[in-house]
Amino acid sequence: MTENNRAFYITAADLAEAGMDGVPEELQSSKHLIYSSPAALSFNSPGAQGFGVKRAALAVPGSIELLVAPGCCGRNTTILSRSGGYRDRFFYLLMDDTDIVTGRHLKKIPEAVKEAADSCEERPSCVMICITCVDALLGTDMERVCRKASEYAGLPVLPSYMYALTREGREPPMNSVRKSIYSLLEKTKRRSNVVNLMGEFAPLTDDSEIYQILKAAGVKKINEISRMKDFDEYLKMSEANFNIIINPECRLAAGDLNKRLGMPYIELRKLHQPAMIHRQYELFGSAIGAEIDDSVYREKAETAIKDFTDRYPGASFAIGETLNGDTFEIALSLLRSDCRVPEIYGTVSGENFVYVKRIAEISPETRIYTNLSPSMIYYDCSEQAVDVTIGADAAYYHPDAPNVAWNQDVQPFGYAAVEHLYKALSDAMDRREN
Repeated sequence: MTENNRAFYITAADLAEAGMDGVPEELQSSKHLIYSSPAALSFNSPGAQGFGVKRAALAVPGSIELLVAPGCCGRNTTILSRSGGYRDRFFYLLMDDTDIVTGRHLKKIPEAVKEAADSCEERPSCVMICITCVDALLGTDMERVCRKASEYAGLPVLPSYMYALTREGREPPMNSVRKSIYSLLEKTKRRSNVVNLMGEFAPLTDDSEIYQILKAAGVKKINEISRMKDFDEYLKMSEANFNIIINPECRLAAGDLNKRLGMPYIELRKLHQPAMIHRQYELFGSAIGAEIDDSVYREKAETAIKDFTDRYPGASFAIGETLNGDTFEIALSLLRSDCRVPEIYGTVSGENFVYVKRIAEISPETRIYTNLSPSMIYYDCSEQAVDVTIGADAAYYHPDAPNVAWNQDVQPFGYAAVEHLYKALSDAMDRREN
């Protein structure tokens, strides 16, 4: 639905009937020049708050980063460098107008890399070079630039692309940076009882049942890049028998490891529906030849849902997309728990359209808005009352409703995620009533 001075939306029923081929252009990010929101809400790009490209590139233990950019692009990095222990890990090579026109800055990079590495008290494990849309438009061959810088400085140098213009390309920025941070792993003897959890830049919560499930299946060591204490530990990730990716943006990296090191991978999705989580663990067990008993964890998750719905029957939610998980899958989880979801703000893809169809069956009048449409400046929150919003963008649209951001760095997974989510929603409802 679109009218003058009205925010564009389409109901779940109409969208499901239209099918994936009939998704309106307003909901397709590839039909817009740059996906600028919800990243714009955080004054950062790409990746918005949390682990954007610049911070994610420093996931390799002992690494430093050289940001090659005009002053306007480098300015907000100084804010990041003041927090979280990054003060001594960011270095800058600022581009002037002549650099932008001629590409002269490319000859300065090897010397800048060496100067940055030599200035550190301890020799860095590697240098990540973060470049912006300027070099995308110049057509810079960063692989070649990094090779030359590595030869000159005498340590590994890797590219990190902060190209908003490539969001819709074959290697979007957050996919590409994941590939880079695992690219230093080399082929070695693999151990059958070692597994890597890949996809995030912070660890999962300690209470996630996946750790116990893997140990019960015979896994002795579970690696996460965020838990690697130093570069030597990081290199031992190449001993893993296989990789488990928990974020689809890591498929590129996992595919590269499979190609280079012969390391297979399997994907486990972030889900918030106990029945679907159980089915996923069943399929995972079949794939690795292990019988998985998740009954205790499933019961706790289902109890958390029941406790919430008994206390707050018919609670209503508006759900955005700046969060940990799939917007439409979380919406479906709430609807199947007898909650209401009058509004969703999200980008429709082939992967999550299956959730749209299920949402349409349960709540056909759910309105699906898009952060992409300029018409959202006319959004009127008084048209739909909600009890709680989920996601930073949803908080923007309903400023008076309590918000569950659900975008913390350390992330719950599996049944633990269900428990954490419904506990957070319960706390938000308590705030609303008080």
